[in-house]
Amino acid sequence: MQAITTKYLGATDTLGARIKATSESGESLTISHDYGVDNAHIPAIKALKDKLGWDGKMVVGGTKTGYVAVFIKGSEVIS
Repeated sequence: MQAITTKYLGATDTLGARIKATSESGESLTISHDYGVDNAHIPAIKALKDKLGWDGKMVVGGTKTGYVAVFIKGSEVIS
């Protein structure tokens, strides 16, 4: 199982609001906050997942600071 966490980065004097996605291995990317989507964290998660070449079913949950997404393959399901 692999995980990505996200964090909202507020606007500064020179940059607009952004979402930063980080993998457990330390790889990260930051995208502009898209106010036109229901959850701007999802595009950041998907962009990092694609960059890392991860696959599997995505499960997302909220935290106090953002979101956590895990990618589960069939054999990793725990019941």
